[in-house]
Amino acid sequence: MTPAGTVESAAPPAAAAAPRTPLERAVAALHALLPAGAQLAVGWRDTLLGSHFLMAPAMQAGPARRLELALAEAGSLTSGPGTISLSWSDEEAAHLSVVVQLQGPLDDGARERWATTARALLGSALEAGRAQARMDKLEKSRRLQQALYEIAELASAEGETGEMLHRLHAIIGSLMYAPNCYIVTYDDTRKTLRFIYFADEADSYQPDPEQEWTEEDMPNSLTFALLRHGRALRGPSTLIRRKLQVTYSEIQGPDSQDWLGVPMKRGERVCGAIVVQSYDRPASYTDEDRALLGYVAQHVLTTIDRRQAQVELERRVRERTLELQHANRELQEEVVERQRAERLQHALFRITEMAMSSESLEQYYAKVHAAVDELIYARNFYIALISDDQDSIEFVYSVDEKGDHRPARRLSNGLTEYVLRIREAVLADRADIDRLAGAGEIHEFGNQAYSWLGVPLHRDGEVVGVLAVQSYTPDIRFSTDDQRLLTFVAHNISNGLARQRSQERLRAAHAELEQRVVERTTELEQANEQLVAQIGERMRAEERLTHQALHDALTGLPNRAYLLDCMASAIERAQLGDGMPFAVLFLDLDRFKLVNDSIGHAAGDELLMEVAKRIVSAMRAEDVVARLGGDEFAILVSCPDGGDSVRDLAPRLLALIGRPLWVAGRELFPSASMGIALWNPRYSIGEELLRDADAAMYRAKNEGRDRYAIFDEAMREQAVRSLDLEADLRRAIISRDFLPYYQPIIRLEDGEVIGHEALLRWQHERRGLLAPAAFIALGEESGLIEQVDWLLYEQVIGELARGGSGYISVNVSPRHFRSPDFADRLLGLLESADADPARLRVEITEVALLDDAPRTLRILNTLREHGVLAQLDDFGTGFSALSYLHRFPISGLKIDRSFVAGLNEEGGRQESLALVRAIMALAGTLGIETVGEGVETEVQRDTLRELGCSCGQGFLLGRPAARRVLA
Repeated sequence: MTPAGTVESAAPPAAAAAPRTPLERAVAALHALLPAGAQLAVGWRDTLLGSHFLMAPAMQAGPARRLELALAEAGSLTSGPGTISLSWSDEEAAHLSVVVQLQGPLDDGARERWATTARALLGSALEAGRAQARMDKLEKSRRLQQALYEIAELASAEGETGEMLHRLHAIIGSLMYAPNCYIVTYDDTRKTLRFIYFADEADSYQPDPEQEWTEEDMPNSLTFALLRHGRALRGPSTLIRRKLQVTYSEIQGPDSQDWLGVPMKRGERVCGAIVVQSYDRPASYTDEDRALLGYVAQHVLTTIDRRQAQVELERRVRERTLELQHANRELQEEVVERQRAERLQHALFRITEMAMSSESLEQYYAKVHAAVDELIYARNFYIALISDDQDSIEFVYSVDEKGDHRPARRLSNGLTEYVLRIREAVLADRADIDRLAGAGEIHEFGNQAYSWLGVPLHRDGEVVGVLAVQSYTPDIRFSTDDQRLLTFVAHNISNGLARQRSQERLRAAHAELEQRVVERTTELEQANEQLVAQIGERMRAEERLTHQALHDALTGLPNRAYLLDCMASAIERAQLGDGMPFAVLFLDLDRFKLVNDSIGHAAGDELLMEVAKRIVSAMRAEDVVARLGGDEFAILVSCPDGGDSVRDLAPRLLALIGRPLWVAGRELFPSASMGIALWNPRYSIGEELLRDADAAMYRAKNEGRDRYAIFDEAMREQAVRSLDLEADLRRAIISRDFLPYYQPIIRLEDGEVIGHEALLRWQHERRGLLAPAAFIALGEESGLIEQVDWLLYEQVIGELARGGSGYISVNVSPRHFRSPDFADRLLGLLESADADPARLRVEITEVALLDDAPRTLRILNTLREHGVLAQLDDFGTGFSALSYLHRFPISGLKIDRSFVAGLNEEGGRQESLALVRAIMALAGTLGIETVGEGVETEVQRDTLRELGCSCGQGFLLGRPAARRVLA
């Protein structure tokens, strides 16, 4: 295609090549259908192909002018005896015009047939031309995309930088004419550049990539002019020199017929440039090439930066790897210990479960043996219990490689009786056993053991039996760890034995009772059959009503009323001394609302039912598990040991709840926060216990969720203090007892005060001057902090209105960004006080940016439009994401005092230096001002200044004062 408005010939000479485009071929075909000597002109105007003319053969200006008018005004052509004129538009709004100059008349039929053929043939050719243009455009896009993929691969590929840049040159050459290309990096602070790549057909210069050049070294340099200009340039080098007022110099190399240079930028800072040029081909580059090279330039800059960052990262990785190797060894030791603890916990859980699930004592004994065998060597194992008459011991369970049978015997001086006598665990090897026997303390029965371990079994504070394991070979010896483990297990087995024996007696009593009931029922069955049926129906109805009134409809668990009734009975028994101590566990599922909001309430109900099953499965038969409503559950458990069993139960229960499960096709990982209130004589009703367990649960949530907390007097006192402090806070707002203290912000280079931070203080009527730490948390929780902040903002703006220089920054709570009128209200205060908005800055945290990002962005943009700038406070302690530094109008960031404090510490100094250096590099790249917080030593100040931090704030530079010193 030729540029719009030009005329082409569709009938080339005999020596010329055949027509190339579909339209050229169509025009040639149509001309061949005309009488000899006829002249044909075809023109079209299309949004994709543009405006063009084709003539066959070349004709005078007159027909060409008529054709141009036909394109300008559709339908304006008229045919005569010696001419044929056509003009029409197709479905895609393209306009076509045809003019034929005949040498003689042509009959109407031939005219009509030729016109029909012309419309069809030219319409098809135009559509083919459009398809070809689209294919060319797609091919160019494919080449660009392939080039960008290759550039991205270069960024992550290993190898020399020079080889990478050589391959990068080849990629650019695939997109445009680029045999002559060079790449420079530019330091806008030192005003120097480096040629990191240079390839030229006419210039044999081979630069050193490490050598820096100044403008004095390269006078009249077109490259330096491009870097100063900061925008892409295209055209002959003579014209560019004239535009940039650069004098020609022979030392800069020969002139180019076409020259294209684009700068590489980080934000608004020019960091380098890419230049391609042609010495023998004018007009080699187009605006599209300029845009393309500019797009590639930014990817090249990213690739270079990534290569430089990778070198630094590899160094840090090597250092960190050594640290992690040491930590890994410690972690492996901890993993071994945790695995051992998990096995113990699993065994204890099984032992507890066995006590409820075993159908007989014999079955229970066998299951206990299997659980112990998982923990220690228990091939030879027996359980001995004192008889009811206290005169003998019975070996109720025995498994031994030397023979399982152990007959009962009267109490004597065996090893088993020795444990019963001293009421402590005994760990003895062969020498210990011989020594005890020699001293007359014991007498051995049966086969001699090389290692023997026995622990007492307790019930109600009395020793009722012995759990023992033994080894007959010197290769297997029990250790003190085995002793502690078996002692711990024995405590749970004692409880299980007591429960099993009670259940055994209960089963016998039930069997006898059932037999008697069957006999009595048989006697009355016939006489009372109808009455029993009526009573049974009424009882079932009453049971259903009672169950519905006292149980949760979703999970089937008892509800709040049922739980309070059970708690009332437990409190009454405990107060009378007839019942054992108990505790109330209050559970609340973490982030349950997210499940309802994301995958629906049906999925939330399924999750609640599964959690209820898991809680019930971990509890004993006498414990009461209730659902209070929503995602809240409460458990009433007995704790005869004064709370130790509850402390053991809580983490097991949380771990059980936290197991993953599938709900509505999604894998969920539930967790819960738990509060525990232990029985205390001060409680008189169950609501008080629930209240304190609820308070402890909120303490657990505040400490990070997925954990438990036990209510104590400190929580009660804290709640009372918080209540009193909230009342004081409300009175202080009315009496305006809050005032700002101003801490100076110093420019580290020359020590000049450039601004102040307004720090909130409360002049308490009894406790004196209070810092924010004493009341900010309560203010945030109660919502009163917004009123306190506005009192502070009024005083700060009044201070600004009194004059002076330098800015004052105020802290803005995330709550303010939830108010749509925050910016208007703050600007209204500035306007009413006639204060300069440019002297006010707002300090926000990273949490505020992410709470409601669109609304926060609107508020910050509104403030910035009126001159109020925003600073990011405590940078580095939150997400520290580069994305929001790009998205939000942040003018400065304050390096958190924890990083500044680390600049003093010997152990963590290098890590703090690396973190602060990374923050400075990020801020430098984005052109953001930095302020180091908490500067308290000269070492910290000097280090920050060396790292490039512009400003500082801290006790070394100035303490907060009630009146600021004007900057």
